[in-house]
Amino acid sequence: MHVQSFLGGQWVDGEGSNVWSDPTTGEVFAHTATGGLDLAGAFAYARETGLAGMAQMTFHDRANILRACGKLIDANKEALYELSFATGATRADSWIDIEGGAGTLFSYGSKGTNELPNAKLVVDGPAEVLARDGSFLGQHVYTPRQGVAVQINAFNFPVWGMLEKFAPAFLAGMPVIAKAAEQTCFLTEAMVRLLVDAELLPAGALQLVCAPGHDILDHVASQDVEEASVEPPSEESTQDDSEDGQDSSSSEADEQDS
Repeated sequence: MHVQSFLGGQWVDGEGSNVWSDPTTGEVFAHTATGGLDLAGAFAYARETGLAGMAQMTFHDRANILRACGKLIDANKEALYELSFATGATRADSWIDIEGGAGTLFSYGSKGTNELPNAKLVVDGPAEVLARDGSFLGQHVYTPRQGVAVQINAFNFPVWGMLEKFAPAFLAGMPVIAKAAEQTCFLTEAMVRLLVDAELLPAGALQLVCAPGHDILDHVASQDVEEASVEPPSEESTQDDSEDGQDSSSSEADEQDS
């Protein structure tokens, strides 16, 4: 399987090849690019095409799209389950990831229609009187940031991990560039292909990087936001760090005594 990235409204290959094996069989299962992706172009596409299209939508418009995406993933969950076995996950593991991901879209879709107005901005409280005779008023409103949400995801939840970041950003009106973990990005790619093929999302609303993104944050500007999933340290690494710390403290104490 050759995994592609979705950038600039099309599926692209990139350059080079990293090889990934099925952890249950040891057989080579997927190839991902090692570079050669136009990330600067992806940011420009998100800011120009993505923002423009999403600005025409209300919160309810975007909420309804999230629900439609959730229904599509749920309808195709068995194909995603089958592919998920190659990540080393059991069906129970994948239930959290795949159906949990669809459920996240349903949840944010409901929040969008139940808690936000069917409008392009949110009014923050009543108007404030700024002049004694009432001739000068002030009104605070919430509007989408004029930037891109850059989201870097961990390997262990290739579906839910991406969608739980994508959903609130999309609902808020920000286009997303999602960086999938290479070890399991083939499952993320399959899920995103469902959304792309169904043409549910406006152009530029979601782009996917299935390759190293060493310089992805170099393109971030003042209106952009970055999110990253960080795996907690294992018990072994925590214990090793603790022992190293104790050794260091003991050495310092010995030096002070001497």
